Amino acid sequence: MKYPEVLPIGDVLARLDAFDAIIDARTPSEFALDHLPGAINCPVLDDEQRIAVGTTYKQVGAFEAKKLGAPLVAANIARHIDTLWHDKPREWRPLVYCWRGGNRSGSMAHILAKIGWPVVQLEGGYKAFRNQVNADLEGAPQLDFRVICGTTGSGKTRLLDTLASTGAQVLDLEGLAAHRGSVLGNLPSRPQPTQKAFETAIWTQLRRFDPARPVFVESESKKVGALRVPAALMDRMRASPCVALQVAREHRVQLLIEDYQHFASDAPALNAQLAYLTDLHGKAKIAQWQQMATDGRMAELVDELLVDHYDPAYTRSIFRNFAQYDRAQEVVLPDISPASFQAAARQLHDA
Repeated sequence: MKYPEVLPIGDVLARLDAFDAIIDARTPSEFALDHLPGAINCPVLDDEQRIAVGTTYKQVGAFEAKKLGAPLVAANIARHIDTLWHDKPREWRPLVYCWRGGNRSGSMAHILAKIGWPVVQLEGGYKAFRNQVNADLEGAPQLDFRVICGTTGSGKTRLLDTLASTGAQVLDLEGLAAHRGSVLGNLPSRPQPTQKAFETAIWTQLRRFDPARPVFVESESKKVGALRVPAALMDRMRASPCVALQVAREHRVQLLIEDYQHFASDAPALNAQLAYLTDLHGKAKIAQWQQMATDGRMAELVDELLVDHYDPAYTRSIFRNFAQYDRAQEVVLPDISPASFQAAARQLHDA
């Protein structure tokens, strides 16, 4: 076999887990937007260097751009080899890619191959991968979804986490999106990924599921925060069997205060989010809710938000969007203890 071996995206994906390293040779900013699952960023040109080379190419010409870029590329690859891969054995098998499978990944793959490693270069680069993700997500996934439904605060995410811990297949869209799916759903410590990265994360999960086993997913809307759920996946979820999670309102209030401590302990941040509801509830009601937050009357505030905002919105949405909700399997939680969620998970496993 002559290396570097250049393989198309289909062959690479068929053996993706067999590579010892997946090396993204693009710039840090390109990598941050999205990358192949499990990839590490080892740029042959950083962002500033790439701009300088590109500007020289446009303003002077290809020859001068290559003269500028070649020593930069060589120095960067040398640093990666010295700091990251110097101890790798002869059998170490990396995959290398860049934007279109051209000079950047080609330069790195060539040098790694000359050392003696059985390196593979992705033909078409990240662009080919992105095209494959798009094509796969445009088709409805042939999976047996079970949609966990329930009013805000009923513990849908906790149930998904419990199911996952027991070995069930779970697609946690809110976890992948770093958002809890409502006006108060942003997580201050975790910015949302880009749309492309979100779609790659979904694609990665879907391809690992066993079609013979159910996949549990929450009854999301089309958007989770600023991110869009792929349309074909959304359509498949909305046509799937449902589970109706039932929890008393006082327990839902308790759960929400526990899960939203970052707002419960920060009245100004909470009030800033409540302001987004002004068009729905009017300035007077929002001012009343904001005063509750300022006064620390959190249980009272959460209860009013459930009664006046979240529950009516849920009732309007769930029957309209999830075709099988009227035939949903009911799961009643007596409280929000871990034991109750474990019992609910067992009930769903046995269904």
